[in-house]
Amino acid sequence: MKLRFFCVFFVPMVVMPAQSADPDPTVILRRSLERDRLNTVRAKDYTYTQRAERRDLDSKGKVKNIESDTFDVIMIGERPYSRKIAHNDKPLSDKEAGKAQQEFDRELRKRQQENPEQRRKRLAEEEKKREEGRALLAEIPDAFLLKLVGTDSVDGHAAWIIDAQPRPGYKGKAKRWELLTKFKGRIWVDQQEYQWVRVEAETIAPVSFGWVLARLDPGAKLTFRQARVNSEVWLPVHAVTHVDARLGLIKKLRADVEVTWKDYRKFQTDSRLVPAGETVNEAPPQR
Repeated sequence: MKLRFFCVFFVPMVVMPAQSADPDPTVILRRSLERDRLNTVRAKDYTYTQRAERRDLDSKGKVKNIESDTFDVIMIGERPYSRKIAHNDKPLSDKEAGKAQQEFDRELRKRQQENPEQRRKRLAEEEKKREEGRALLAEIPDAFLLKLVGTDSVDGHAAWIIDAQPRPGYKGKAKRWELLTKFKGRIWVDQQEYQWVRVEAETIAPVSFGWVLARLDPGAKLTFRQARVNSEVWLPVHAVTHVDARLGLIKKLRADVEVTWKDYRKFQTDSRLVPAGETVNEAPPQR
């Protein structure tokens, strides 16, 4: 989940007018926020496979342990749900698979059994969180000093490169605006599609989570890529995070976390999910 937290603040920094001879990086940011909202809406129509690998490092940076988990991710009640399907690239045992299915069925029934008032409250809470996130993202163009530093080729397409450094003395209004002052980043922007295609970010100050029960130290790094899917939406495909953190402010954690997203599948609007044991005739997902 921490990985997603980083991505929220540095992923949507792009999009600019092709006719501009001297692009304004602030314009890029503001237009990218508008475009990113459309990606978020369309992403809800997709299910996908996600693999997360964690490589624990010793004090010298050498790998001492590797573990991975693979999940099928679907939308239930407008929220993503991850069902574990493999561990260390091996299928789950019958017992583990049965437990994962039971957890999925329980969550699905929970959504199906919501009454109108429960659903209204849940959606209102989720919309409040999304609005808080949008308000924070809206402050990004003002929170950073932006510089267009050159061009590059990414996946065979020309891209602009933008550096983002925290603006000294910045004070925002959105909830937890101070988080924006603790990262710096670099963004690659596809010149044809006006979408970000690569992001690199790094913490430059301690970042606390969970009432200071966990803290990222300065130097935690993230590289994130996305690609075009079905000629209609841009979705994540690969991320690598180098984590220097403290758990409970005592235990030191050093690890590389690599996440891949693949097999994006778009569902028909009339398809529906049912718990195990029930059957339903539905159209196959679009690819």
